[in-house]
Amino acid sequence: MKEKYYAGFMTERPNWRKARRAFLKDVSVLVTDVLILVSLWWLGSYIWNDLVHQTRDFLSVPWWIMVVSVIELALMWQSFGLSPGMKLLGRRLVDEQNGSWWVSLGRRSLRVLLLHVMPALLLQVILTTRYIPWHDRLLGFRSASAAEIDEIRVPWYRCSSAVAVILLGLAMYLASALFTHVDLVKLFTNASSTSEIWNKIFHPDWSILGLGIRLLIVTLFMAFMATLFGVVVAVPLSFFAARNLAHGIVGRSIYTALRVIMSIIRSIQPFIWAIIFVVWVRTGASAFAGALALFVHSVADLTKLYSERLESIDPGPVEAIRATGAGRLQVILYGVVPQIINPYLSFTIYRWDINVRMATIIGLVGGGGIGQRLLQLTRNWVWDQAIVLMLLIMFAVMVMDYSSSRLRERLN
Repeated sequence: MKEKYYAGFMTERPNWRKARRAFLKDVSVLVTDVLILVSLWWLGSYIWNDLVHQTRDFLSVPWWIMVVSVIELALMWQSFGLSPGMKLLGRRLVDEQNGSWWVSLGRRSLRVLLLHVMPALLLQVILTTRYIPWHDRLLGFRSASAAEIDEIRVPWYRCSSAVAVILLGLAMYLASALFTHVDLVKLFTNASSTSEIWNKIFHPDWSILGLGIRLLIVTLFMAFMATLFGVVVAVPLSFFAARNLAHGIVGRSIYTALRVIMSIIRSIQPFIWAIIFVVWVRTGASAFAGALALFVHSVADLTKLYSERLESIDPGPVEAIRATGAGRLQVILYGVVPQIINPYLSFTIYRWDINVRMATIIGLVGGGGIGQRLLQLTRNWVWDQAIVLMLLIMFAVMVMDYSSSRLRERLN
């Protein structure tokens, strides 16, 4: 690599990408430490306010005071110890001037002040395509990776990053317990209030078995129809949603749009889609509404799974077929399809398994099938009949679990 001297320091040849990456890594360390400190501040404030003032406030001071405070604490942490951000990203601060303890303390304090000019280093990167951390070089420090130095192992209680992670975990646990009103006394002393439910559960009413089987069949067919039509739509979409098959501006635009749309659809839970379609197709067609909800979610999920498998295919056969002068369709048929048939079938079976489980859940919001009847029974406290439907659901899920796992084993 070509090198040259610049302003008395040996620096590498200007490289915009490398300079940007180095700058962003230091910024990432700071952002990580700030986020951890903000979390500790919020959780600590919530615990204090809940226990002392009986209020649910995450802030005891104005937010700008918190932001300024945690940034200052993060800068001090990076200069005087090993912060979680430095630990996670493998960065270490090396002191190249092994002076006395007081001299080192003064230089580290001065480094905290100089770190405030960090945003100006971005301008340096933009104008000179170099990232030179002057605040460290002037004070005799340098930033190194964890692999470059031999670390002395110390007990966890002497490592500030480990202590911070443990404190964060304890604070999250305590705040969660306060927020959810955990009451172990009621848990262990108020069990008798559920005696009526348990009595009916252990004395099931089998007269609903015939209706339950018919509703279970409806649920299974809802899942099957949603999976079938989901595959029909997701397979062609997956070829447009695969990065390695998207060429040119048009291809990249379609790829980006599809990925965004599928991510949005997938992030909306199936029972939300069920509510939408129950209103859409009106009453009397609730099973159809449930199938539509599962279909929409299946398309988004299968498109993601299929496209990611397409992105990991072996490019060798594709290049070999393309070298023979084959067209784009022939390349896909003979170079891509043989590599994805078994994974696609495995993903499809897995999705059908998921849809069977989801079909019982979306019935709780009016999506039809056995879930809707189960909701009606539990609302009316008819637990002796509800347990029969629950047993049928458990049996169906166990059979689907076993069957789908065996089929996937055969395909793989």
